[in-house]
Amino acid sequence: MKTDHRLGAGTGGGTLLSVIGQLGLHDVLKTAVLAAIGALVSFAVSWLLQRWVKKKR
Repeated sequence: MKTDHRLGAGTGGGTLLSVIGQLGLHDVLKTAVLAAIGALVSFAVSWLLQRWVKKKR
């Protein structure tokens, strides 16, 4: 069975474009802000745990 990569690329591209058309600027900004907050919290918790473990040793 031969795989046609063009079919997968066309289907994926069409799906992506249809989803982008449904999203508004507000949704994109909200997602970006939530991602930034999540990254900041993750970094802070990792940093605090690392310091806590070093103090216990």
